[in-house]
Amino acid sequence: MSLLTLVSLLLFSSSATVLASPCVAFDINWNLLALGLDGKDYNAGTQDTWTGSGNATDITTSGRPPFDGSNTTCYLSQYTNAIYVMGADSQEPSSVYIYDATAKSWSTQSVTAGSFNPSSFDAILDHDTNVFYALSQENLFSLDMGLLKAANSTPLAWVNAEQAPYPANYQPVMALAQNHIHFLDVPGVAAGSADIFVIHYSYFQPEAQSFPLPNGSAIPATYGQATSFFQESGVQQEFAFIPEDSSAVYVINVESNTTQVLAGPATKDPKATYFAGITSLIQLDSTGGVSFLPYQEGNVSINSAASWSTVNILASVAPPSSSTGGSNSSGSSSGNSTGSGPSGKTGDAPASSTVHWALLGALGVAMIAGLL
Repeated sequence: MSLLTLVSLLLFSSSATVLASPCVAFDINWNLLALGLDGKDYNAGTQDTWTGSGNATDITTSGRPPFDGSNTTCYLSQYTNAIYVMGADSQEPSSVYIYDATAKSWSTQSVTAGSFNPSSFDAILDHDTNVFYALSQENLFSLDMGLLKAANSTPLAWVNAEQAPYPANYQPVMALAQNHIHFLDVPGVAAGSADIFVIHYSYFQPEAQSFPLPNGSAIPATYGQATSFFQESGVQQEFAFIPEDSSAVYVINVESNTTQVLAGPATKDPKATYFAGITSLIQLDSTGGVSFLPYQEGNVSINSAASWSTVNILASVAPPSSSTGGSNSSGSSSGNSTGSGPSGKTGDAPASSTVHWALLGALGVAMIAGLL
């Protein structure tokens, strides 16, 4: 083997794995789907099976994205039982991949970006209108998905809805509840409060809304991830906010304007992403590990005593890598999602890497030395 061939193989191996960017989502039957995890797609079934000794079902099929983008985010369209996947293809960064969870098939929807930057945004998928709203380059954009559960031949387009009232350095944290977008960690807005955009009236409310904690303190004003809890039907009423330090999970109810403080995730990983269903909050960390926090809407005593557990049946088929991601420690809870599902900034997404760089480097040095 020539030195050039060896180096090429090492570079190919590293790029093929380190750039993997999976995501998690639920279908409308509340099966947990892990897409792009260790190179495959899996259905982990419903919550009652996750800690068992079985294996998640391999649902990998043709037409899926390569999951090689800088960040991948998944969104559940509850009316269509479709998962919309953004940022999963480095060659087609604007495209939206659609997984029809009923037909178990993939298709690729072409999207015209215009002035929208697909490498730098945060987004939600509105439950009732099935329209994406995204903050990118100081502007609020929209992308109407209609009732698509499979791609059509006509490209969709991001529309510049209006300029957002935020400075260029604002890292958006967006959460959906009651068809309102809640912007957290906004400069100049008090800790524990959120700016609100009313979707159906395309209107930024002039006053921030506070969501106090039971002891009178406030949710910290810091960057983090947010994800909305679903209902069996109807719009979301609650969302979870997980600070970047994973110190706790804050669940905000926009009907009562109250907040619960739950355990932060056991894996303290600033690159983790999150997705909420009805009765659980999912963490996908940057090593590919998947864990969950059980949740019951309105049951404060049960929720405050809940702890995080590993989704064993995913770990059995796609063990997490120890080469990247946050350190494990006992502690709190976490969650991250976008729109009708997860919300996380693009460009700093988790990489489910299976290559340990130190080992790869040592292997390369050893092999090169043997050739000299």
